[in-house]
Amino acid sequence: MATYECAVCGMSVNATCGKCGAPLVNDTLKLDNGGQVQVSKCPNGHGKIKSPLCCGQDMVCMAA
Repeated sequence: MATYECAVCGMSVNATCGKCGAPLVNDTLKLDNGGQVQVSKCPNGHGKIKSPLCCGQDMVCMAA
């Protein structure tokens, strides 16, 4: 399971898929302009979300 942690305050979160209960996994979405966005996705294909925010910045994936 991906654990996301805030570099500012140290808060951490784990997330699961609301459809199947599977732990979300860390992934990277490649953008057309060459950039990348960190996302969390269901390993069973139910979708993906932008990785969580805390203290106004993206939380960093600490474990997958």
